[in-house]
Amino acid sequence: MGAGGIFAICLKKKILERFFRFRIFCHRGQIFSFLENFFFDRLRPVGIIGMMSRVSVTGRALLKEINRRVARLCAERATVKLMEVCGTHTMAISGSGIRRAVDQRLKLVSGPGCPVCVTSEEEIEQAVSLARVLGLTVLTFGDMMRVPSALGSLSDIRGRGGDVRVVYSPLDALALAAAEPAREFVFLGVGFETTAPTVAATVIAAARRRIKNFSVLPMFKLIPPALEMVARAPAVKIDGFILPGHVSTIIGAEPYRFLPERFGLPCCITGFEALDILSGILIILQQMEAGPAVAIQYRRSVRPEGNRTARALITQVFKRVDAEWRGLGKIKGSGLTFRARFSRFDARQRFGLPVPTKAKKGAGSACRCGEVMLGVIVPSDCPLFARTCCPDRPVGPCMVSSEGACAAYYRYER
Repeated sequence: MGAGGIFAICLKKKILERFFRFRIFCHRGQIFSFLENFFFDRLRPVGIIGMMSRVSVTGRALLKEINRRVARLCAERATVKLMEVCGTHTMAISGSGIRRAVDQRLKLVSGPGCPVCVTSEEEIEQAVSLARVLGLTVLTFGDMMRVPSALGSLSDIRGRGGDVRVVYSPLDALALAAAEPAREFVFLGVGFETTAPTVAATVIAAARRRIKNFSVLPMFKLIPPALEMVARAPAVKIDGFILPGHVSTIIGAEPYRFLPERFGLPCCITGFEALDILSGILIILQQMEAGPAVAIQYRRSVRPEGNRTARALITQVFKRVDAEWRGLGKIKGSGLTFRARFSRFDARQRFGLPVPTKAKKGAGSACRCGEVMLGVIVPSDCPLFARTCCPDRPVGPCMVSSEGACAAYYRYER
């Protein structure tokens, strides 16, 4: 296929997605009829119209069936409450207008699926304290730069002369360390099971190349233990889970079996397009009537067994430990730290930092990010939302991260 064909496919995908997002958002409004005719008249000659018609019909059919099942379920209950556990799902649900299009008795709430948001304040303070050390460079993904703590943010430290750099992969971080062997480089290991394999592979490469000035501050979190904590929490009362697609690509479906078997909760591993999410929601609603299970809607990426190679990398380099989650507290077996063989790459050991042991409640305690990530409230229920807390002046991490629930609501649902 030539460059022209590839461009045409990409163009079709972008047009389809934007069209469908708009259609869900405006499906009750009169303005849609005019715009639909406008688009159809102009897109018919380039062959996209048939694809758009199929997407549109499928979306409407899914919405109709979802709302029908919600109405039937709510004959015996007030609401149906589903939790998405992925920041990309959070953005997709808000951006596509799904929350406004479905029956309002279907409550779609955000869970602890944003890695930056669940990183504890003590861990942020450790990263900031490292950035203050002369002769040391902190390397991080961009979302971490503006997360506030009692000691300020990484962005604040860089503004005062600290050497904090944004990288796009841990291998980029390793390359910087290899280029300046006289300087210490610390990569911030933030993320879920999706990020951990790439960091593990980088550490193995550093060991093989004998790079001694590279280390990682491990702040990884594991999703299944957090879901168990949510399922047990009496204040949350979730009816089902929209499970994360990216994490599940690594771990597969088996680690979620405890949700239907022990808690009777239906769940579905779901993709990220609007049609994926609607299909996943419908599968969960069907399970609520037929019986709970772990379904895989996102079959184009997720296998039941997951990615064995990626999981083997995690196991080779890391071991499970208890971890502190912002807003959720300590969760048993929900974090990763280095095995003894690779402990020389542990920034905590190298620089004498303590392991975070308990949640801190500092000056920003009016922030209710913890309740948002538990699905107890929605972002607009927080008294700071869109007032003293906004993307330009974030108070909590849920407004900082591009995958945070507060950022999604601020951008799409104010």
